Amino acid sequence: MRKFDRNFVLGRLAAAAGLVLGLFAILAIAPPAQAQQMTFRLVKVGDQAKCGYSCPAVIAAEGEITNETPYDFVSFVENNVGRGDLHAIVFLDSPGGKVLASMELGKVLRRLGAAAIVGRVDPATRRGLSDFVGARCLSACVYALIGAKKRVVPPQSLVGIHRMFAYVDSQDPESSASVRYRRYDNGQMAAVLARYTGSMGVSPALISMAEHISSDRIHIMTRAEIARFHLASSRF
Repeated sequence: MRKFDRNFVLGRLAAAAGLVLGLFAILAIAPPAQAQQMTFRLVKVGDQAKCGYSCPAVIAAEGEITNETPYDFVSFVENNVGRGDLHAIVFLDSPGGKVLASMELGKVLRRLGAAAIVGRVDPATRRGLSDFVGARCLSACVYALIGAKKRVVPPQSLVGIHRMFAYVDSQDPESSASVRYRRYDNGQMAAVLARYTGSMGVSPALISMAEHISSDRIHIMTRAEIARFHLASSRF
């Protein structure tokens, strides 16, 4: 497994932090109301009876992607990059979130040369062996996944897409009541995402497909679609 190189990471993190400034105000794909903001933690993998404290450590990223998520990830890696056991692998489990923030998180993953796996690590299994269980990467999470240098979606995990939108709060001019409506992209953000997707080695046609799926539902991608768009492999 590839490890984070301290000097390389610190230099790239500084550059990445500058790029994410001022880019987060446009569109979100709304996650479930109960979703919690994405957090990061280290998880040991391997046979703990054999490797103990020297077992490889990977990053578990779980929750909704917010405007702060790219900054939080940069800070987390910076605080842990000196560990000799830390490997450049991120396990993703997210219902979605902010589109631009997800894209910027993907760019940070690419600059760090990190791999992303849609899954969760369960370290508390019999005989001390780590177990890998299914997870989901839905809506805007897909744009973070796209940025990883290597992308893996195991058979038990789910990837879902749909049309992006933003909730806009307004006031009814007649009743003065507060109203909320959905604002959809006029094509500009889709073009940005298409260029980003293509630059990461994924087919831009994925964005077109997502934009043709109703925002009222999530389309769970088939294994054939994941392969056709070069989104991910099923194995590491």
